Amino acid sequence: MPTENSFLHGPDNQSMPAATVIPVLHYPDVIAASKWLCRTFGFTERLRIGSHRIQLNVGHAAIVVAESPDAFLHPGTVSHSVMVRVASVDQHCKKARSMGAKIISEPTSFPYGERQYNVADMANHVWTFSQTESNVDPSAWGGQWVSSNEKPA
Repeated sequence: MPTENSFLHGPDNQSMPAATVIPVLHYPDVIAASKWLCRTFGFTERLRIGSHRIQLNVGHAAIVVAESPDAFLHPGTVSHSVMVRVASVDQHCKKARSMGAKIISEPTSFPYGERQYNVADMANHVWTFSQTESNVDPSAWGGQWVSSNEKPA
């Protein structure tokens, strides 16, 4: 069974984003997907690997856009989603809408201190954009700390 520390990555490698979790999203046209994600969601390209893979910066995190044969794409089904924290959900949603993104759920404030909205990109990948509104103790809304390292003293 893995321990918490087993998820820490090893030495720095400038060929890889400095992140422990890196979502990989598959698209039939990597270049078009990267341009759309950067223009619509405000991401920036970090590194291109041929024409089949592009690393994108998302604040202090990263995602990878990778080429995938059509066999891996299942239109109409959701196999994953990616959550990205932003400074203003309302402004982000407004920009995404103006760029033609399909808004799945409007910005909504939740009891756990986050304001979020859901949007589908041009390949129907689902994204959740989240803005922290307040620091809420998880026990106030039914959450339960699992790791003692995460619980504030």
